Amino acid sequence: MADLTSNFIGIKSPNPFWLASAPPTDKAYNVRRAFDAGWGGVVWKTLGLDPHVVNVNGPRYGAIYGADRRLLGLNNIELITDRPLQTNLDEIKEVKRDYPAQAMIVSLMVPCEEEPWKMILPMVEETGADGVELNFGCPHGMSERGMGSAVGQVPEYIEMVTRWVKANTRMPVIVKLTPNITDVRKPAEAAKRGGADAVSLINTINSITSVDLDLFAPEPTIDGKGAHGGYCGPAVKPIALNMVAEIARDPGLQGLPISGIGGVTTWKDAAEFLALGAGNVQVCTAAMTYGFKIVQEMISGLSDYMDSKGITSVDEIVGRAVPNVTDWNQLNLNYIAKAKIDQDLCISCGRCFAACEDTSHQAIAMSEDRTFTVIDEECVACNLCVNVCPVEDCITMEAMAPGETDPRTGKVVQPDYANWTTHPNNPAANAAE
Repeated sequence: MADLTSNFIGIKSPNPFWLASAPPTDKAYNVRRAFDAGWGGVVWKTLGLDPHVVNVNGPRYGAIYGADRRLLGLNNIELITDRPLQTNLDEIKEVKRDYPAQAMIVSLMVPCEEEPWKMILPMVEETGADGVELNFGCPHGMSERGMGSAVGQVPEYIEMVTRWVKANTRMPVIVKLTPNITDVRKPAEAAKRGGADAVSLINTINSITSVDLDLFAPEPTIDGKGAHGGYCGPAVKPIALNMVAEIARDPGLQGLPISGIGGVTTWKDAAEFLALGAGNVQVCTAAMTYGFKIVQEMISGLSDYMDSKGITSVDEIVGRAVPNVTDWNQLNLNYIAKAKIDQDLCISCGRCFAACEDTSHQAIAMSEDRTFTVIDEECVACNLCVNVCPVEDCITMEAMAPGETDPRTGKVVQPDYANWTTHPNNPAANAAE
């Protein structure tokens, strides 16, 4: 039986699934329900010292849907908590007392000055919380006040504030990074220099999800106007995975623990984050879409996967895929594959043909009776046909063996590894000879 217990920077929890700092973690009622449902930990919705935080009294979310109206992404214009600080602190203390085995992290956002941090940190410590997360990622509302991503986009500020926090608390410190930046490694490096125990990423992506074409205003619309917000949900997962991997494989950042965030909806999503170097994952949109009990599917799914692979602990997954993440110029150009269509599975829908004929390499033929076959002389194995096919495993990519002749190029497949740095078409490679 797989052991899902987690020990992330010394913070123990029954499993690696935490709720991210967001509306689902805004009050004790929600968090108690989450813990009862099985979540391993929560990051309490961001607290601040400013008593004048006011959220809009209207729509706070915009949405992007798939063709079946499945929610793919949310645009959120809600700010940090607008509940009294002491009320939040009292509830955090009570919940932590009643659920000592679950992880309790408190998200914080105060002005970029040392005194406010020195003021709020002892208050959080008194609750018995397990750690703090510094919200340097929120891209709307608070950033206009010089907080959130306004700090997270300036590495010098990240390092400075992290040093202040580490100097004024005994609690582990997680720095939450903004994706609204060119190179996420730079803020991660700054957090590490400042003494951060870990980083978490990604926070939401600055966005406008849609425009009301009757009102001609961005959605969600408040009295005829709209504003940019933070984008989250399944649609941001590829961006988040890449940023997590960039940090995990950077030699200068090795050993910096990562809490992965961004579109985690299933156990498989979580396992992918873990494999790319995250020590645990944080979830928001999935809980807001399906309710807290979705964690039970995540727990059982991850456990079953680990059992099937003979993996006994979550730590055995963490970072397993990192050595296989590389740059394009290191990919093996001697690897040759061709598409293959399983005629027994094919439903003759023609999607592969339409996609390849109109937008790719004209490598699929259609007979009069709608039988679809691959033209090996044209196929570059781009994988588009696999991605548009509605039947799983109907179309696969099969590697050609060394010594075979590629019918497209007429060249023999070579057994040796060769990449762009040594390719004869590379001007730099030619110049080095």
